[in-house]
Amino acid sequence: MDAVQKAKSGHPGAPMGLADIMQMLWRRYLKHNPSDSNWVDRDRFVLSNGHGSMLLYSALHLSGYPLSMDDLKDFRQLHSKTAGHPEFSECPGVETTTGPLGQGFATAVGMALAEKKLAAEFNLPENPIVDHRTWVMVGDGCLMEGISHEAASLAGTLQLGKLICLYDDNGISIDGDVTGWYSEDVPVRFESYGWRVLRDVDGHNPQAIQHALSQATLASDRPTLVCFKTTIGFGSPNKAGTAAVHGAALGDDEIELTRDQLGWSMPPFEISDDIYAAWNGAARGQQAQQKWQERFAAYAEAEPAKAAELVRRLQKTLPEQWDAPLLTLAQAEQDQPTDLETRKASQRCIGAVAEGVPELFGGSADLTGSNNTRWSEADDSQHMSYGVREFAMTAITNGIQLHGGYKPFSGTFLIFMDYARNAVRLAALMRIPNIFVYTHDSVAVGEDGPTHQPVEQLASLRATPNLSTWRPCDTVESAYAWRAAVASEKNPTALVFTRQKTEAQKRSATVMANIQRGGYVLVETAETPEAIIIATGSEVALAVQAAADLASAGVHVRVVSMPCVEQYLQQDGEYQESVLPSAVRARVAVEAAHSASWYRFVGLDGAIVGIDCYGLSGPGDQVLEALGVTVAAVTAAVRRVLS
Repeated sequence: MDAVQKAKSGHPGAPMGLADIMQMLWRRYLKHNPSDSNWVDRDRFVLSNGHGSMLLYSALHLSGYPLSMDDLKDFRQLHSKTAGHPEFSECPGVETTTGPLGQGFATAVGMALAEKKLAAEFNLPENPIVDHRTWVMVGDGCLMEGISHEAASLAGTLQLGKLICLYDDNGISIDGDVTGWYSEDVPVRFESYGWRVLRDVDGHNPQAIQHALSQATLASDRPTLVCFKTTIGFGSPNKAGTAAVHGAALGDDEIELTRDQLGWSMPPFEISDDIYAAWNGAARGQQAQQKWQERFAAYAEAEPAKAAELVRRLQKTLPEQWDAPLLTLAQAEQDQPTDLETRKASQRCIGAVAEGVPELFGGSADLTGSNNTRWSEADDSQHMSYGVREFAMTAITNGIQLHGGYKPFSGTFLIFMDYARNAVRLAALMRIPNIFVYTHDSVAVGEDGPTHQPVEQLASLRATPNLSTWRPCDTVESAYAWRAAVASEKNPTALVFTRQKTEAQKRSATVMANIQRGGYVLVETAETPEAIIIATGSEVALAVQAAADLASAGVHVRVVSMPCVEQYLQQDGEYQESVLPSAVRARVAVEAAHSASWYRFVGLDGAIVGIDCYGLSGPGDQVLEALGVTVAAVTAAVRRVLS
């Protein structure tokens, strides 16, 4: 209450209603070590209803994490550890950024899946070295969001028995009593998903809470939902049980009345030593971690190779020369080029990555054969079908990436990136190197028509901070795109591939090495070009042909392939100038997508051959021609900017 009041902003209701549950969970059931928030076998705790962030910050502070009382006083202030919603890497003990409702829940499913996979791969019968739970707290809002249905359904099917969801069933959302718009039987819903459900637990009765949590931790092959009946804003005489306490400070007068009702006599931001002593989890956590370290020492003695591999993976370091198979593939393709759909080129690249990165784990949202995410040597432990669940799949792979032990990637059509958009954004916000594979990248999809033909999606991806978007033109560029994605340590990557065949391009060794810079000179028809054509993906071939046609007419054009705008913009100024010399102002960009991405490169005097409308139903080549993405259109655009 005091932190929200000081900030004059925040959500006191959920923290007040969940405080009884939180203290029981964190003091008696959660396996964690405040002295080492990165201990690999800790339980993961996710506050999916992230607006209740002061609940988590209070628990972290009281437990002994490096989060001071001054940090709590700094709640919601600029550059503080205690942001309005919990932010990964900004506050010790926060496992994932939460706030958009339901995503924390789906991310927790990913963490639990990673734990189950690691346990199956590394545990010994006599020494289960991977053995922890994932706890996720949700509210009504989280369970209203569609992503919760997607993720809960899959979690039940996958039998994630170490996943425990604590449901804050207080019946209140921002608009008030939820019965007018949320009347489903949540326990029955989760039972239909294959979950174990503990119903109607009094969230303010210590004995009932303890019994429920004890039951939840019993071994099971099903995830568990514990339904806690709570009162939002518990203790507030005039606002408890109402939407008035959801998202606004109580006010000084109501806080004083609440203090009286709760029998709390301490001044704001003061906690007695006996409460700190009761909460402090350092000794218990250090003891638990020490016992685990002793078990791990025995594990390492019995299985040194497996122990070293587990440590490497959890430290998120790649094997030495992991990219050698990928570079070999690229060189072989350059020596003997083949025209290929880049989605199939991607499949070859994935197989090469898997040779050097055994922790690679992929999946697709019911489009495996179309996305080509499953490589020929993959088994069921390396690839899974997520079903038609683009949003949950993306958030789940965020959770797998955050947990550690695997290098996840996921696949769907580029048009359906919009379903997953908010999870892509969270990956970029957290700066975690998740990998998103998107195929069927333009109106060349053809006969499925405008509902399946992406136009604005590439511009949307490129507008996302911290996200690298690669759209390669052939197998060689696809290999370098995959190499950059796997090597990334801080940023997620979108890999965008074609359904239709693309023309393999010829390159010298020097030119080939520049692919990794994101943009490079592919074709030069004269030492000093009169104009520059910038292209990506399948349109690179159009640019190359247009340059050849213009050269035969005495017009000298440079073709720049720019598979990754973000990577190019990270290069030094000298390199950028060598590719796009400022003296050459006659510039044309060509891409079968929205033109918004390209004005920064061609300027107001340049031209863009793109698509700023929705597509058409028909064969892909005919759709491209009807929408003006042709060699003739590129040639005409060059002549226009030169004149």
